[in-house]
Amino acid sequence: MFVDVAEIRIKSGKGGNGAVSFHREKYVSAGGPDGGDGGKGGNVILRVDPHLNTLVDFRYRVKYIAKDGEDGGRNNCSGKSAPDTIIRVPSGTIVKDKETGSIIVDMSQKESFMIAKGGRGGRGNQHFATPARQVPQFAIPGEDGVSMDLILELKLLADVGLIGFPNVGKSTLISAISNARPKIANYHFTTLQPNLGVVSIDEGESFVVADIPGLIEGASAGVGLGHDFLRHVERCRMLWHVVDAAALEGKNAVSDIEVINKELACFSEELTQKPQILVANKLDLATGDQVKELEDYAKRTKTQFFGVSALERSGLDSLKKATLQKLKELPPIKVFESDFDDDFAKPHRLGSDNGFEIKVEDGVFKVKSELLLRILKSVDLFDYGALLYFQKMLIKIGVDAQLKALGIQEKDVVVIDGIDFDFEYIT
Repeated sequence: MFVDVAEIRIKSGKGGNGAVSFHREKYVSAGGPDGGDGGKGGNVILRVDPHLNTLVDFRYRVKYIAKDGEDGGRNNCSGKSAPDTIIRVPSGTIVKDKETGSIIVDMSQKESFMIAKGGRGGRGNQHFATPARQVPQFAIPGEDGVSMDLILELKLLADVGLIGFPNVGKSTLISAISNARPKIANYHFTTLQPNLGVVSIDEGESFVVADIPGLIEGASAGVGLGHDFLRHVERCRMLWHVVDAAALEGKNAVSDIEVINKELACFSEELTQKPQILVANKLDLATGDQVKELEDYAKRTKTQFFGVSALERSGLDSLKKATLQKLKELPPIKVFESDFDDDFAKPHRLGSDNGFEIKVEDGVFKVKSELLLRILKSVDLFDYGALLYFQKMLIKIGVDAQLKALGIQEKDVVVIDGIDFDFEYIT
């Protein structure tokens, strides 16, 4: 089964929590804090598998969740970091953010890519001992992982795309010039998935062709199979526009060419800019007038023209050599640029935008912040040293400055996770 679009959900692992622990040993009093650090959460990594050519595996598994890091332990023991979760994809897969539709990465020129970085492990209370705070009753929780919904879209990597109406002989042509062996039959939509073939000319000289199935009038709007496979044309460096020169089904070949070109323009204006070679197939069955009409059209539109018979394997060498020469003049296969910076896959770090929100209701300042909730769960607010640490975090992530900007006064009530605080200016 050929599948070229899939949706998945990923989540990198949460970092392990730092431990609150104090050294206990016979004959050793007041041994001091020895809480270890939490382990790092697992990353989610995309990796190209050269043996894959479809996204069918993602029909059966849609969630990829990395493991969390282990919590820290006693005696300064750090928790174990979690292993990475590897997602294997075919080369040419484009990864998009489902919410915005923006491109995150094009896996056509990368072997692997970290799509979601695991959270760092929290620090144990051993790090917070000072001459003034010798018994720290708190540790830092691990960072949360990164979660997102992704769209995977496979765009085949081919130098030449074969376009044209069904039953014009594209499958016969690709089987005659390459190692591809598609299904061939005398009825429409014989080809239900793109076929790739490598065309070898001389030693060290070759190019890849892709048979794009299902193009008919209305394909760009979803008629037939064309809308499902037109995306693969976007990668191709040039196109072979294959027509039935003999018009065996009673249609006019020139009209067919114009219809297909219109569908390309409706799908993407960029497709109309790709170089084309007009390939008149079934030349052994065509009349002189039919061939001349196509030659005149090619001259009028300044399009290279080749008459071939895929069945009899005539005219193919000239077509292959001309194509190879043209490809040497064209830019390489298109790579889609990412719309994201390098930090998109990283968890929120302390001091960055931690996403807090403050609302004022009836003179009460209500603070909503996932980071503060995690810190609150890790500190003992009845411990003076822990409370001072929490106040410093309010300053560091910008909550204190925002409260002052909203006009808070001494003794005004601040609510964080259902806990009431009396605001005091911190110096």
